[in-house]
Amino acid sequence: ADYFLLLLSPTAATSEMVLDEVRKAKRFRDTRPDHRPVILPIRINFPLRDPLNYDLRSYLSLIQQREWTSEQDTDDLVAEVLSIIAEGRQNDAPEPEPSTEPSPPPDDSQKPPRPVADPEIPMGQVDIASAFYVERPPIEKRCYEAILKPGALIRIKAPRQMGKTSLMARILYHAAEAEYKTVPLSFQLADEVVFSNLDDFLQWFCASVTSELELPDCLDDHWKTRIGSKMSCTNYFERYLLKQVEQPIVLGLDEVDLVFQHQKIASDFFGLLRAWHEKSKSRENWKKLRLVVVHSTEVYIPLNMHQSPFNVGLPIELPEFKEEQVLDLARRHGLDWQMDGVRELMSMVGGHPYLVREALYHLTHQDLTREELLETAFTESGLYGDHLRRHWWNLSQHPELAEAIREVVLSNRPVRLKPVHAFQLHSMGLVNLQGNDVTPRCDLYRQYFRSNRVQGEE
Repeated sequence: ADYFLLLLSPTAATSEMVLDEVRKAKRFRDTRPDHRPVILPIRINFPLRDPLNYDLRSYLSLIQQREWTSEQDTDDLVAEVLSIIAEGRQNDAPEPEPSTEPSPPPDDSQKPPRPVADPEIPMGQVDIASAFYVERPPIEKRCYEAILKPGALIRIKAPRQMGKTSLMARILYHAAEAEYKTVPLSFQLADEVVFSNLDDFLQWFCASVTSELELPDCLDDHWKTRIGSKMSCTNYFERYLLKQVEQPIVLGLDEVDLVFQHQKIASDFFGLLRAWHEKSKSRENWKKLRLVVVHSTEVYIPLNMHQSPFNVGLPIELPEFKEEQVLDLARRHGLDWQMDGVRELMSMVGGHPYLVREALYHLTHQDLTREELLETAFTESGLYGDHLRRHWWNLSQHPELAEAIREVVLSNRPVRLKPVHAFQLHSMGLVNLQGNDVTPRCDLYRQYFRSNRVQGEE
């Protein structure tokens, strides 16, 4: 496509499927020389002053957004869009004008508890400066201490939307405070063609790290076909990047699950990371390289235990929020809750960070009451409809997993599944493991998947 018209309602702005579509469009736009498709966001009854979630805000940060509030806006907006397309223009955001209006005085009439900040739409990474980030002691402290040690390797694992990227961002921020060089790198940014062979992939990897470090690209000087891709990549780091940068370098590798889908590349790449980690034990220059690896599941492919980076370093598996943490978060949102209110919410969604924050955001805005939330949570029209449909869509691609989750939710006791099915459902965040048996992750999933959808009926 040359142009991507994004009609963004408040509901669409929190939709996981919409976010995936915008991510794809932005990925194409950033990698194509003609910067296509041009993204044309129009907010539908969604004021420009209303905040977007972290990911959507970053995708649209340099793109002009327009606003539709009534039928009177239609003709002008259509004319403007057609003009941009006809002229083949981009849609860059105008430079912001400095504000001359004084800040409004604080409102002291509101009784506590008050929100610690404007509630944030709970989607994607929690901003470093956010007042709504919930620490899970002693995890953060252990990570902050570990990253300062020579040759550190931290592995962060959890199902989707549990806060992995937010924790990685804080580890990198802590390292930057110690004057280390930090390189956040998401494999979502890699074009699909990059995964076609190991040589292209490792050159993309080296070039991306070089760009983040703001160094000249010297790949041509170090890439030697005869010694192979892995040796060329190693030499590039050892003889160029680690020599050019005096401080320790912290690589934050996010969304490495995308590499798992390419078996030959995954085996070689993760074996390379393991080899670098081993080098740090004996070679001074390699002690400067620190790794933070973030993934949603364990490796999908069999890796040699002596090559895998997933059995060394500091393993971090993010747990759900505890009752006290949910109560604290509710009060940060300005909700005058006691523990009974927390337990009501957690009886439905457990301590899942995203599901909890989604509820608190909408309760704070009085979009619905707690009773209404609990009554409709597991329905198509409920607060979590989009989240649940995404899970159902993923399951529908794998009928054997759909049948497995059906067996789990229809039973009132822990169920023994095939190990591979139990592992995959746990990786998706849908079940808890109890020894060799599984139970639904929370009542939200039990009730939703007990409906006729889990049987494949539309």
